[in-house]
Amino acid sequence: MAFENKAKFPLWVYPQTIENVRTHYKHDNCKSQSEFIEKAISFYIGYLDEERSVNYISPMITETVKATIAGTEQRLSRLLFKVAVELGKISNMLAAVHDIDDETLRQLQSMCVNEVRRINGIISYEDAVEFQKE
Repeated sequence: MAFENKAKFPLWVYPQTIENVRTHYKHDNCKSQSEFIEKAISFYIGYLDEERSVNYISPMITETVKATIAGTEQRLSRLLFKVAVELGKISNMLAAVHDIDDETLRQLQSMCVNEVRRINGIISYEDAVEFQKE
């Protein structure tokens, strides 16, 4: 910027602030104390603008994440519903084919609950076949 485009205005600061400017302006590669003060003002304005941007953008990010989570929950719910329907069909077909007494059914329930707890819900068909062969 050319010198003739600049405006002069009174600046009241504490003596320690003036001393800090005198000490630091050359370390910041400024040609003058005025340039250092102008850079400091520009930096602070940028900081304030950034703070406003964060206050504006943060709720938008939060709403986007909430919407994404809600969409994921809906997809998972639909998939779980489909799995439950398929499991219901399989259970009914097996019940129609096999005549299982109440005591065996209770034992099977208990065994399956314990197994699911032990394996943290990760069941594979291969593991079930191997268990049944034992």
